Amino acid sequence: MTAPSDILTITLNPTVDVSTSARRVRTGHKVRCEVPLRAPGGGGVNVARAIQILGGEARAFAAIGGHMGRILLGLLEQEGVQVHPFEVQGETRESMAVIERKSGRQYRFVMPGPRWDATLVGASLAQIYAVIPKDGYVVLSGSNPPGVPDDFPARLRREIADSRARLIVDTSTKALRLLANTPTDPPYLLRMDRPEAEGLAGRSLETIADLAEFAAILVARGVAQVIVMALGSKGSVLVAKHQSWHAAAAEVPVRSKVGAGDSFVGALTLALARGETPQAALQKGTAAASAAVMTDATQLCLRSEAEALVAQCPLVQLG
Repeated sequence: MTAPSDILTITLNPTVDVSTSARRVRTGHKVRCEVPLRAPGGGGVNVARAIQILGGEARAFAAIGGHMGRILLGLLEQEGVQVHPFEVQGETRESMAVIERKSGRQYRFVMPGPRWDATLVGASLAQIYAVIPKDGYVVLSGSNPPGVPDDFPARLRREIADSRARLIVDTSTKALRLLANTPTDPPYLLRMDRPEAEGLAGRSLETIADLAEFAAILVARGVAQVIVMALGSKGSVLVAKHQSWHAAAAEVPVRSKVGAGDSFVGALTLALARGETPQAALQKGTAAASAAVMTDATQLCLRSEAEALVAQCPLVQLG
């Protein structure tokens, strides 16, 4: 088991996830829903939860505000996740997922979260540095709240440089593009999905080989020591210097894709923190993502299924 001091996850824009269902979702009509379920959410929060589910431990640095922030802390306490709260003005956001039972479609509504200013950004970096795991792993995952600059991952990397902690980043949109195009303070590992990779490449990446080749270009440019490409039902690709691997996703019934990426990052980080090779961590992350899609709504992977599916996620060395 890892110690909670080995892994720190960072969530600047956490959420209280509300999930429910309705027979039918129609515009202009009242949509009468079932009793809602609440769960803690947001990238880094979910990564810490996944690590806890998989038998490890992590601390979650999370921005907390208002009444919903107190609810979020209570939900995390119920799950046994250790939290380092960072107080912000305004209310922690809520997100909602509604399943239309008649069609099986899922509708997701995501709120923006409180606005930050430069003072708050600086204070968050100082507090993160105070709790950074020496020689451990730091996971920055999830969207930025309004007002947080796109170069926050690079600022974080500079802030923690002397701790020798390895930074894992799972971000998107402008923050991802800035990391890829201006690799001055690169993380140890950067994860993205295929559409994001195609946006960076400016071209279609149709095959696993195409994605691995582009990931190798990013590694050679110094964007990160390790690049992970998420391929959905086709698994994930991991590329580091002089090596590249593909782990196939297990063939499982899909109930909800929510939480699959966070389960992947949680399992991968836990394996790395336990001293396993990057390719073994890739395989375990892929198995956890496969397990997550078998669960309903905002649930993450189950440990028993994640462990059982590892053998069904074969590794292939690409180069």
